[in-house]
Amino acid sequence: MLVMGVDPGTARTGYGLVRPAGGRLQAIAHGTIETSSKLPPAERLAVIHRRLAGLVEQHRPAVVAVEEVFFGANARSAMAVGQARGAALLAAVLGGAAVAEYTPFQVKQAVTGYGRADKGQVRFMVKSLLGLKEIPFHDDVTDALATAICCLHRWRGEAWA
Repeated sequence: MLVMGVDPGTARTGYGLVRPAGGRLQAIAHGTIETSSKLPPAERLAVIHRRLAGLVEQHRPAVVAVEEVFFGANARSAMAVGQARGAALLAAVLGGAAVAEYTPFQVKQAVTGYGRADKGQVRFMVKSLLGLKEIPFHDDVTDALATAICCLHRWRGEAWA
């Protein structure tokens, strides 16, 4: 089962495709979708949607796992992330993939065993679990890969795993 994890954001959306392979997890592809702050918000969302839809069409993941919005002190930022999540959810559903949504706590718990792990711990465990030579450059990519790993861990043993 191939899972695409998405860490949504309007400036940078991270994505990572992960599948089980030979008793381990394997990263198939990962990267970022970046949009220019000079574009109007609707056009930025269109870019995110088009790129994610293209990835769904190219790789045909069974599930697209999207991190839920963390409502911190900045409501404006949370709204923008929520809109990017909508673009990701739409790309998944229209591309025929199932959708799974996880809180940051659930993702950290699944990857590190501790729901309040810091970014460094998550980076280390993503690198280790996927056997990567290097930690992905952007936290957005690490978070997307961690979300995919979370989905695979939580759905292990289910009918479509």
